[in-house]
Formats: sequence, C-alpha cells, structure tokens
Amino acid sequence: MKNLSTLFLTVLFSFSMFANVSVTERDALVKLYEKTNGNQWITKWDLTKPVSSWYGVTVQDEKVVSINLANNNLVGEIPNDIVNLVNLEELDLHKNHISGTVPSLVGNLKNLTTLNISFNNLSGTIPESVCEIYKLKQLELYMNDLSGELPQQIGNLKNLEILSLFNNGLTGQIPSSLYNAKSLKVLLLNSNKLNGELGHEVANLKSLENLSLFDNKMNGEVPVELEKLNNLKEMNISYNMFNGLVSKSLVLLDTLNMTMLNDKGITVLLDVNDSEYKAIVSED
Repeated sequence: MKNLSTLFLTVLFSFSMFANVSVTERDALVKLYEKTNGNQWITKWDLTKPVSSWYGVTVQDEKVVSINLANNNLVGEIPNDIVNLVNLEELDLHKNHISGTVPSLVGNLKNLTTLNISFNNLSGTIPESVCEIYKLKQLELYMNDLSGELPQQIGNLKNLEILSLFNNGLTGQIPSSLYNAKSLKVLLLNSNKLNGELGHEVANLKSLENLSLFDNKMNGEVPVELEKLNNLKEMNISYNMFNGLVSKSLVLLDTLNMTMLNDKGITVLLDVNDSEYKAIVSED
C-alpha cells in the first residue's frame, strides 16, 4: 500500500510539473530545443521544470503565447512541430544561427502578431501560408538568404505594420496586393533582386512612414503618388533603374537623392522636375 501511495504521489507530482501547458505544446517546445542545439544555448531550458519557467517562454491560461529567444545561440533548424503552438502570439528568434526554411505550414499560427526570424541563415522561399496569419502586425525576416518571389497574397495581411525583408535574395515584382496593406508603416525591401515598377497604387499606403527599396533592379518612372504619402519620413529608393523626372521634395526625402543606375551600370542622378517637356539625367 505504501508503495502504491508513493507511486501515486510521484505521478501526481510529475503531472503537476507539466500541467501548465498541453502535451502537444510542450512536445513542440522540446523539439525546438533539440533541433536548435539547446544544450549550447546561452540560456538553456531545464526540461525537468514547468514550461512556464523556461527562458523566453510566456504562458498564459496554460497556453504558450510567446517565445522570445533572440540572440541566444540557437543553431539548427526550426522543427515543423512549431506550428502546433497554435496559441502563439509572438515568435522572436532574431539574431541566431538558424538554417533551413520557414516552416511551410507557418500559416497555422493564426494568433501570431509578431514573427521575427531575422538575422539568421534561412534559405528557401517565404511560404504562401504566411498570408493566412491575418492578425500579423510584424513580419521580419531580414538578413537571411531567402530567395524566390514575395507571396502574391501578402496584401491579405490587413493588420501588417512592419514588413522587413531586406538583405535577402528575393526576386520578381512587388505583388499588387501589397498596396492593399493600408496599415503598413515600415516597408523595407532593400538589398534584394526585385524588379519591375513601383505601382501608382503606392498612394494607398497612407500610413507609410519608412520606405526602402534601395539596391534592387526596379525600373520605370518614380510614381508621383509618393508625394501623397503625408506620413512618409524616411525613404531610400536609390540604386535601382528608375527614370524620368522627380520633384524636389522627393529628391530631398530620398537618402541618396535619387541616385540611380543606368543600363550600363553607371550612376546617374534624376533631375528635379522643372520642365514638363523632357526628362533629363546627369551622369556622375
């Protein structure tokens, strides 16, 4: 009888240790720990203790709602099991050594408002399913090795305020749907391989405060509609192949004063629009 009582208490104690989250969520976290070399993290997890005590994990109402492991020496890949953390509102793995791809089913994380896996070694494409995270406010995947085109339905993210994808290898054109993301305040797509024109629909982005398309392969005329963005405080669209005339206000707003590249790779400055008859550029 004594042994049975001891066994019962042991089981009860063990259950209480892990009862603060579901088995599915705990298993997903353990997978993350194992797949990113948790034993070498700067601040490690003690897997014998309750999940709520694990560094960077926030638990509310017995649900994992936040993981913040920025700059914690995570090395390895993000396990697909991460998408089982369906109550997650924040996933911040900024500045680690994570390789592999963004999980294709990341769209299962419907409650995410912040997704930050920037400054890592991610490759592959941005999965289309990211466009299904309708609560998303911040999407930051900058300084990785991502390739391919931006998801065509990126504009479905009506609550998106920050889209930061600079310093990758993204190609193709800016999807027309992006101009429907009217909550955007920060749009950083610089240092990629984007081409095509900047659409006149940019005028829809009335909340935009910071726009950077620097160092891409975009072309066509600089849309005058940029002048309608009254909240725009910072802009850099230089080192593309834009052409035509630009207003003095846009030249002054651009960090490098509209320094472009012509078809020979020579830097040119777009002249201020002081004539309605012809476009003039001057070579450095």
